[in-house]
Amino acid sequence: MSKTRPMRVLIVDDDPIVADSLRDFLAEDGYAPTACYSGHEALQLLDDCAESAPFDVALTDVSMPAMDGMELLDRICRIHPAVVVIMLTGYGTIESAVEAIRGGAVDYLSKPIVDAELRLALERAIRQRALVAENSRLKSKLSGESGVAGFIGRDHRVQKAFELVEAVASTKATVLITGESGTGKTLIARAVHQRSDRRDGPFIEIHCGSIPETLLESELFGHVRGAFTGADADKVGRFQAADGGTIFIDEINSASPAMQLKLLRVLQERRFERVGSTETIEIDTRIILASNQALEPMVAEGKFRKDLYYRVNVVHIEMPALRDRASDIPSLVRGFIEKMSDRHGKLVTDIRDDAMALLQSYEYPGNVRELENIVERAVVLAGSPSITVNDLPALIREGAPGPLRLGPESARESDGDGAPIPLAEALREPERRIILRALKANDWNRQATADALQINRTTLYKKMKQFGLDRIAG
Repeated sequence: MSKTRPMRVLIVDDDPIVADSLRDFLAEDGYAPTACYSGHEALQLLDDCAESAPFDVALTDVSMPAMDGMELLDRICRIHPAVVVIMLTGYGTIESAVEAIRGGAVDYLSKPIVDAELRLALERAIRQRALVAENSRLKSKLSGESGVAGFIGRDHRVQKAFELVEAVASTKATVLITGESGTGKTLIARAVHQRSDRRDGPFIEIHCGSIPETLLESELFGHVRGAFTGADADKVGRFQAADGGTIFIDEINSASPAMQLKLLRVLQERRFERVGSTETIEIDTRIILASNQALEPMVAEGKFRKDLYYRVNVVHIEMPALRDRASDIPSLVRGFIEKMSDRHGKLVTDIRDDAMALLQSYEYPGNVRELENIVERAVVLAGSPSITVNDLPALIREGAPGPLRLGPESARESDGDGAPIPLAEALREPERRIILRALKANDWNRQATADALQINRTTLYKKMKQFGLDRIAG
């Protein structure tokens, strides 16, 4: 029951004796009940009190003249969805109970009403209402946090990315999105398109790394019949298909030098020829590119054309790895729980604190995409409304930190001649990893982290500065 006010219950029964006796019983139990004697009167009360003092639960008889309980249930679910409904009947059958539950009732009781059963039904109704309210609050919260449809994040680096999306969407500027695989680069590209004046045009995406070099040119630019073996008909390329809209080219870092040169021309002139043709095709297409590797080192090593880099790096949006924004993990997890519960028809609404702590301590080499897959698996396997530690993969439960080699065979723990390095230096990375995981598990609360590690807060501050963790604090 609410701590701030008693739970308001509307009792609807055409028998005044039944309605009034239920009202008196619930008042003695600490509820705030109101009795009425018809469906029409109930709807009027619900409407009148919707703003000032809304009802939380409706107890309604099934058999009533003029408007029966099933019709009242339907109207309450449509007009006052925050009110949970318990059905009462003196002629209970399995079929009518099933019909009531399918119609939206949270419970179904047969008369004469047993006090203990009514109390339990009201407790279940209160929990159900709390879940509905929490889901509504979460949707509102996630919508306010995301800034980009389908993307959740309060981390300052994510918020900066959202700001750049808003700033660049209405322009014609080429956009470069960088970040590890699974960080949401495609979502950012779609957000730029959806906020632009090209939103009604096509959004075409292509992943260079997944297409063989011999086919990539044809995929991007198209070909004419007979251009090469197997080209039995003309083919429209992705650039032409995106005319009037946006093309998103992912994994641009994997393009060969020859392909980079062709892309440079399209970026400069917005024109190209299909493979096997001399006819020049002009396009009006917004170009967004993405890379899962930093391009500057590739330019320095001669693996990526400098002129192409300067051409694509007009507006640069960098997406942080999930391990560097652990404070966003709870919001992401709850958003994925709701999404996957709807997808798989499961009644999973929450996650246990110890399970959430494990999810926050994992480093996610696959980033947000990996987290989504983990949550989907947990929702599918969950045997209760709350995800538990046992629903998580063994990799998460065991806290696998990845390989840790302290012997001379490790390049990180040895000098150029293979001799072991000093112990203090060899232990530096494990210590950094332990502190980072503790910070993430405690949502970057430094006092809580220090307590968990059984060190004082001053020591933790020094360690964070020593390992550079103060610069990535959430």
